[in-house]
Amino acid sequence: MNFIKKPEEIKVIRDGGKILAAILKQLAAAAKVGMTTIELDRMAEHLIIGAGGVPAFKHYTSDPSEPPFPSTICASVNDQLVHTPASDYVLKDGDILSIDIGMRYPGTGRGFYTDMATTVPIGKISATNRKLLKITKESLALGIKQVKPGNYVSDISKAVQDYVEANGYSVVRQLVGHGVGYEVHEEPRIPNYLDSRQPKVKLVTGMVIAIEPMVNIGGPAVKTLADGWTIVTDDGSWCAHFEHTVAVTKNGVEILTAD
Repeated sequence: MNFIKKPEEIKVIRDGGKILAAILKQLAAAAKVGMTTIELDRMAEHLIIGAGGVPAFKHYTSDPSEPPFPSTICASVNDQLVHTPASDYVLKDGDILSIDIGMRYPGTGRGFYTDMATTVPIGKISATNRKLLKITKESLALGIKQVKPGNYVSDISKAVQDYVEANGYSVVRQLVGHGVGYEVHEEPRIPNYLDSRQPKVKLVTGMVIAIEPMVNIGGPAVKTLADGWTIVTDDGSWCAHFEHTVAVTKNGVEILTAD
């Protein structure tokens, strides 16, 4: 399948991305001490449907033999990295919460997908965790700066890895960013680290990709819990996750999920 998007397709992705960014901003503002992640999830679903979209993650499965994902957002707390279903977990002072959200827009017909994530502080967080969030967010910005025609996916990977590791953190290797648009997950893979096994993929105008650094305070290893979805750090260290959907344009990069 050709994953290069036409200008009119990127316009729809851009329109959906602006809506999704506004929704995530509202969710981040609502994430307070005492709120449950399922309350945030209900809010997310209401806002997406109200905007004419469809939640990308709810009922998602990459294999028909696996149980479908049960919620609209991934709501991962503290040592939970990604893919945590929303639940009755009550947010506590000092927590950090990763909200990962995707949408198909418009909700009728084929539609196009956008995907984004942020990690937010709940109440007053430690200086260690404030730095974790800062470095992870900044690594995303550095990865995005490498997006231009003629560069390679590996340029994104190197920028993220170099910055994260220079600041004493670990880059997760078992999960990567991805193409997005026709589906929520497409080729190419966008690792946050240099991988000699990764095909050499040149960035060309019309590509739409999701760049998503996943950063641990401790070691890089992660594992999946018994629910089949929640991915946590192997050593119990806390972690952060930021993500944007971006397009490669003739002039460089456009962040399609900018707020």
